[in-house]
Amino acid sequence: MKKSPSKRRSSRIKFKPVPTNCSFCKQGLEPNYKDYNNLEKFISDRAKIIGKARSGVCSKHQRALGGEIKRARHLGLLSFTPSLD
Repeated sequence: MKKSPSKRRSSRIKFKPVPTNCSFCKQGLEPNYKDYNNLEKFISDRAKIIGKARSGVCSKHQRALGGEIKRARHLGLLSFTPSLD
C-alpha cells in the first residue's frame, strides 16, 4: 500500500532563504582575504562556506567571497577545519 504524499516527511531540513541584501554592494566594498574577521561571518560552524541562499550575498560577490576565503585559508588566516573550543 502506497503512502499518500501528504504523509511523507522530507529528510532535508527546510529553511527560509534570506532575501538578497548584499552587504558588499551596500557598502561598496569587495571581499578581501586580509579582512578575515568579516570573512568568518560567511563560514559555518563546520568551517564550510555558506551558500548565497543563506548568506544573502549576490552571485558576483559570492563567487569572489569563495575565492577570498580559500586564499585566506591557504595563507593561514582562516582554518580549514572547525576549532575544538
